[in-house]
Amino acid sequence: MTKPIIAIVGRTNVGKSTLLNRLAGKRLAVVADLPGTTRDRVLAPVSWQGRELTMVDSGGWQAKPQTTLDEMVKQQVEAAISHAEVIIFLTDAKEGLIPADEEIADILRAANKPAVLAVNKIDSVKQGDSVADFYRLGIGTPVAISAYHNRGIDELMDAVLAFLPPSTTSFVEPEEAKLAIVGRPNVGKSTLLNALLGNERAIVHEAPGTTRDTLDAMAHWDDKKALLIDTAGIKRRGRVGTGVNYYSLIRAVQAINRCDIALLLIDAGEFITAQDMHIAGYIIEVGKGMVLVVNKWDLVPQEQRQQFKQYMKKRLRFMPYVPTLYISAKLGHNIDRILPQAWQVWQERQKRLPNSAVNMVIKQAVDSHPPPRMGSKRLHIAQAYQDESRPSAFVLQVNDPHLVHFSYQRYLENKLRHSFGFCGSPLHLIFIRANSKRSRRTKVVKT
Repeated sequence: MTKPIIAIVGRTNVGKSTLLNRLAGKRLAVVADLPGTTRDRVLAPVSWQGRELTMVDSGGWQAKPQTTLDEMVKQQVEAAISHAEVIIFLTDAKEGLIPADEEIADILRAANKPAVLAVNKIDSVKQGDSVADFYRLGIGTPVAISAYHNRGIDELMDAVLAFLPPSTTSFVEPEEAKLAIVGRPNVGKSTLLNALLGNERAIVHEAPGTTRDTLDAMAHWDDKKALLIDTAGIKRRGRVGTGVNYYSLIRAVQAINRCDIALLLIDAGEFITAQDMHIAGYIIEVGKGMVLVVNKWDLVPQEQRQQFKQYMKKRLRFMPYVPTLYISAKLGHNIDRILPQAWQVWQERQKRLPNSAVNMVIKQAVDSHPPPRMGSKRLHIAQAYQDESRPSAFVLQVNDPHLVHFSYQRYLENKLRHSFGFCGSPLHLIFIRANSKRSRRTKVVKT
């Protein structure tokens, strides 16, 4: 199931980041920063009423940029609008309706995208009267919210979900693995795709249902097949610097949302950049499998390779379960290892475990190392089982989800991974209160 992209747009200081943090249920660490902006930009997965969404916190809009920096931010906002399924247009009740809001409204009407108008900073019932003035924008009925005080958020998201098609949440065993080649511009994605499809053992044909600016192709090898999703073609003429990086990021997010396994391609000549780390972070956040592919390995001198690998391991210590391949797409070195490795990760994700087996592993882990006390309370785990609809996710029924310490959840993850594998896939531990129905926004602890 594809994750719809929901963009939050508005002028500066209207509370876009506060709203994103509210929807995500936590103060987000940076998932994707873009250089040359006044503050970091964030992409984050959000689950709401069973719908999986990707929220984009865009930059502060300025209709007439005064500097190169302002122009870059404006390009980022335009990119967010053009790629989103629904726009949340956020305004500020305390400052009232100003010309900059009207300019943004004109842009949204010209984009012809579904938009929900939200009036933020309505911190009390008395302030609700100030919403009426925003009808003049012509973007439908304004929704009064306070992102900081959690007022009106349910109504806002109901309006957003009304624009989306019904969700199909039933689990269907996939017929083939979907592999996305993702990474920054100029790391060799197209060269890698051509190398994979040029293999003499592969029978290739174009696959239907492709999206704009991407190329999907079906590769067959031995008795297996995989759909390759390329994210090449993301550069646009006239888009340079930050603009290129932002379009690259949006395209990568769309490909990641569609795939089962992401082949994250990095350039050995540039080592590993912050943007590479952010893309990896998003892959983990949305629970996709991953294979790290270090391209242009032939450019690294032989005497420096061991040091390179050690430093890579240190930088990527947050994902030790991800296999790494060192290749040269141009020379064809180690290309034949990529599809088998991705296939192994995909097979690991298809595992369906008996509830009794999962419960036994967690029980043994708790018996060997009981949870630490938090004040006068201690975490108790009543039951554990594999989630039916989400690959490599486990549900743990506990007395109080807030008693879960980060170090202990990592300990439980390591025990599960040691027993059941799941090479290349992040394990998501979902802690819910025992003997209670899941709330609208379930507390999910991701590892």
